[in-house]
Amino acid sequence: MRRFEEVEFIKEYCLSKPGSAEDYPFGPEPLVVKIGGKMFALLSGDSLSLKCDPIIAENLREQYEAVTPGYHMNKKHWNSIRLDGSIPEEELQDMIDHSYKLVVKGLPKAERDQWSAYIV
Repeated sequence: MRRFEEVEFIKEYCLSKPGSAEDYPFGPEPLVVKIGGKMFALLSGDSLSLKCDPIIAENLREQYEAVTPGYHMNKKHWNSIRLDGSIPEEELQDMIDHSYKLVVKGLPKAERDQWSAYIV
């Protein structure tokens, strides 16, 4: 998959998550994707940052050279992924799903209940 196609795929996949919203709080770039007003993905150029359980984050960093501690993020809870085609599409989807689920679980109860059916 070429870089542009990979970036478009990721953008579309993130925005397909129920309740997701596109935001540009830092200007025309980066794209921030939120659920309930909380960020679960940040897409900038050829990089994607996602929230991640710290143990899983470490495992992903060991498994993939393209996964590093979150750039300008909490390095314990966020990973940055270089979009260079080295990570399979299915794995990227799993990483996005994991980030989305973590953020939904951290929402206030009323909002969390609204989206909980999507985080099975």
